[in-house]
Amino acid sequence: MPHLTIQHSADAPAGNALCEALFQALAAHDAIPHPETLKIRTLPCPHWRIGTEPQSFAHAELQLLPGRDDATKADLARTVLTVMELHLPEIGALSVDIADLSSAYAKRVL
Repeated sequence: MPHLTIQHSADAPAGNALCEALFQALAAHDAIPHPETLKIRTLPCPHWRIGTEPQSFAHAELQLLPGRDDATKADLARTVLTVMELHLPEIGALSVDIADLSSAYAKRVL
């Protein structure tokens, strides 16, 4: 926790540099008191169709434990979007959603 997953068109350069930049930006945010718990990953989509040009996208979903207010969530979304804009300037559609993890969330860490 928190989990940041980025689904993107296969042509998006969403690799380690993007993950590292997102990690640094979120780790510096006051709403992430334990950056060592951040988990960031990208998932290229082999097939897609969107309604805008260019035909490329990246969508980030940040999942958090419940308890943050809407203003904090909006600020986290802006933080993620800003990093995506810097690293994916040619990608046609960029979006971010913030979601609360369910009360059933469980984890195990070594």
